Amino acid sequence: MANLNVAVLGCPDYSKDLGKKGTASDLIFYNLKKGETTVTLIEPSRFPERIAPLFYAVSMAQKALLIVDQINPAFGEIVIMLDCIGLKEGIVVLKNYISREQIAPLIKGTVVDSYEFLEEDKNLLRERFLEDAAKVLSPQDAAAGTLPVDHFFNVRGIGTVVLGSVAEGSIKKHDVLMALPGEKTAQVRSIQKHDQDFDTAGVGERTGIALKGIEVEDLDRGTILTNDKSIKQVSALQAQANLVRYWPAPLKEGMVLHIGHWMQYVPARVEAASAKADWHKMDLSLKLDKMLVYRPGARAVLTYPEGGKLRVVGTIDLL
Repeated sequence: MANLNVAVLGCPDYSKDLGKKGTASDLIFYNLKKGETTVTLIEPSRFPERIAPLFYAVSMAQKALLIVDQINPAFGEIVIMLDCIGLKEGIVVLKNYISREQIAPLIKGTVVDSYEFLEEDKNLLRERFLEDAAKVLSPQDAAAGTLPVDHFFNVRGIGTVVLGSVAEGSIKKHDVLMALPGEKTAQVRSIQKHDQDFDTAGVGERTGIALKGIEVEDLDRGTILTNDKSIKQVSALQAQANLVRYWPAPLKEGMVLHIGHWMQYVPARVEAASAKADWHKMDLSLKLDKMLVYRPGARAVLTYPEGGKLRVVGTIDLL
């Protein structure tokens, strides 16, 4: 089953005419299916009030649909978040007589500058996403797999069930997975994708997994289920931050930032900050409120929820 995850941004409830509504919280999922091809549309329902849902939606996506009906700080944050995460595939739909020339200076040098611009036609968008999904290939035979949990609950007669999109490799029925951070493990009892049973779930596939050997109380949004032994969990970081060009001032000791990686959104206090000639590249010492789980070499997004009109700070490399 080929699947494409699409972050739908800039216009709340836009996806209701594109797919069937599914799980809803600070993220709303809509499902579109044609034969064995599926599309998962993800909307950040509590953005712009909160920056975290925007991060979650974009971090899960393989493609973006950006609806521009006004040019405001929320539009700017969306563009910067897309660029920080590096989401290179996308479509832009302009509304309310906004022209490409109007937004050109605001997207120049970002991933959005290379997105395809289309007229608004929801039938066309639906077919385009299904076509793109049909081209997605998932490594079903990968030796190791990683799934960040975004929702979890107890189902009578089944037990603990988690929802998430496979971030790396593949997850197989009967796999024994580490539940990180922590030391617990869980066995995959069954796998469902769009209400059908499967033996395997690959990269990008929206998946429900029934687990054996772990309770709902042991889980949280951002729990990482994996059998990849190279993945680390840390409570402190020494890292270089690359601040976005619009960020107004150097980061300072005592600031509480948030680190976004996979479905984790972890508060991090700046214990030390220094820079040389260009303060947009800063060496940071960070103390985390809880463990951060990542594969060495990954990139994470820094945000500052108290930042006012701009809350996306930049990125850090996780060593």
